[in-house]
This record gives sequence, C-alpha cells and structure tokens, in this order.
Amino acid sequence: MTMTSRERFLRCYEHKEADRIPMTDSPWQGTLDRWRREGLTEAAWEDHFGFDRIAYFGGDNSPGFPVKVIEETDTHITKTTEWGVTLRYIKGVDSTPEFLHFEVTDPDSWRKVRDRMAPSRERINWDRIASNYKIAMEKGYWRYANFWFGFDVTHSWFVGTETLLMAIAEEPEWCVEMFNRELDVNIALIEMMLDKGYEFDGVQWPDDMGYKHNQFFSLHTYRELLKPVQKRACDWAHAHNLKVHLHSCGDVNPFVPELIEIGVDALNPLEVKAGMDPVALKKKYGGKLVLHGGINAVKYDQTEEFIAEMAKVIPAVKEHGGYIFSSDHSIPNNVSLAEMTAIAEAAMRLGKY
Repeated sequence: MTMTSRERFLRCYEHKEADRIPMTDSPWQGTLDRWRREGLTEAAWEDHFGFDRIAYFGGDNSPGFPVKVIEETDTHITKTTEWGVTLRYIKGVDSTPEFLHFEVTDPDSWRKVRDRMAPSRERINWDRIASNYKIAMEKGYWRYANFWFGFDVTHSWFVGTETLLMAIAEEPEWCVEMFNRELDVNIALIEMMLDKGYEFDGVQWPDDMGYKHNQFFSLHTYRELLKPVQKRACDWAHAHNLKVHLHSCGDVNPFVPELIEIGVDALNPLEVKAGMDPVALKKKYGGKLVLHGGINAVKYDQTEEFIAEMAKVIPAVKEHGGYIFSSDHSIPNNVSLAEMTAIAEAAMRLGKY
C-alpha cells in the first residue's frame, strides 16, 4: 500500500520500515528554471519525481530592521535584511551573497536591538499559515515547525563569522545571550500557533557547526555554550510530542553522541565530502538517530557515479527504517531533468522495502 508522506516519515522516525524510504532534496532556483525549460510541467517539482512533501511553518524572530533595496544595476542588487545585514547579490546566478555590513557587531550594539526581538502575533503570516496548513492536512504532508537560532544563524545572518568566532573566545556570555533570545522568540511564536490549534510533527532548524574534516569550535566549547541551548530546544519539542531534526553541514562527527544525548532525533545532511560517513553512522548509532542525506552532491551531474554511490549507501542505511534520502547538500543547476529523473527512479527502486 502506498503511504502518504506523513505516514512514511512517522515510520522512519520510529525506526520502522515503510513502503519505501522518504525522499527529499533542495533544488536551486536555477535548477528549477532549467527543468522547466526542459519539460517540467508540475507546479511542484516533488510531484513530478514522486518525492515526499514537507510543509514548514514559522515566524519572524529577527530584530526587525527595515528591508530595502539600496542599489540595483544590470548585474547586481544590494539590499538590507531584517537582521540588519547589507547583502549584494549577483542577478540571475545561484550564489552566496556578498556580506557588506552588519548592524550588530558587539555587545553594545546588541543591547540596543535585543528588546526588538520580542514575540508578537504580527511576526506570523497567519493567512499563509492557514492556507499551507490546509493543503498539508488534506494531502498528508509531513509538518515541521521552524526554529532559527544558534551558531550558524548568528554568524551567517546576524553578526558575521569573524565577529562571532572571536566573541566565542573572548565574550561567550554575549553569544549565549543571543542564542537564547533567538530561541525564546522561536518558541513563543510556535506556541502561538499551537494555541490556535495548529499541530506539527516535528521541529527543525539549521546550525552548521563543521566544515571539511573539522569543526568551527572545540567539543568543550560546544558543551559550554551551544549544547545547553540546543538541549532546551529539544526538551521543548519533546514536551510537545514533536520530533527534532537538525541540519548541520560539515564534519560534525565529534558532536553526534552529544546530539543524541540531548534528544536530536534526525541529523542532516551527513556531508560526505566533509568527512561524514552515513554507513558508519548507521552501524554505530543504529536506532538512536534518523540519518538524512549522505549522498555526495558533487557527483549529482555524474549520474552513473551518483547512482552507484546510492547503491552502496541506501541498502545499508535503510535497514530497520531511520533513513531519509537526499544528497549531502542540494541539487545544483548542472543537473538536467533527464538526469534527475534517472536518480529519482533509482531512489525509488533502492528505497523500497
């Protein structure tokens, strides 16, 4: 019997086998544009390939700086964000923006804006929540409540990487205060949704803590500064009967036992090119952790090699449930519709129970 996405994810999180493994990934905008030129007609790419559907719900926990376009040329657009960051994008190209300016760079500038990070109903787009929730319920989507807090969010989108890394060493109390304020607002906003009768299956948030064969900070630093905040998020989620899904790029091998200890239920993306080994993780942690990803995205446009890697990984990690298929990053725009079709068909075949 074919299951809905929600039924399939529930079995996966229970470390039980379903009709097949859940399948998901994240194509770039340029990838979607290419697929449409090559014949993609479905409004949702997931429906075209038979991938699972996930609905995400959240609110704005930022300081609420004005969002505006500062400059626009034929090639670039420069704009500000709710987090007080000025970014410059290259038009028509899938790329990381250039970070030009941060409003918050030290404890003094933080103190001037922290009280602006206060929960309110106006921080939630209630019309969009209602519309998306109705579709998710009717079609059996898996439903995540979004959190947005921690090391990655703070250094990437709020204060800057060098600033935060220096502060972790020299002004750790400031770092912990920011992490906790971000989470406090997250929790308050999701509780407003729960109070209105919305129900979710899990919470998810991104917190990239590693890079190639190393981490941004030591295990001791993680335990002292970030782990207690992540544990608070896990405790809140489990108190509301929600599963916990963490996205953390890079080599996070030293943190995996810590994540299991605090209650993380699923880990993504298992970045192979950085040093993560999904098969080894399955052998070591078995039914303690849902594994999501672990197929090297660098090979995405090398279809035969990508499928060969899938054939090595998926049969091993899908045993007894607990595996969600995706690459270890996203789907770049050098992947054609035909190539993705072959990959999706292989995932369906290899992922059946």
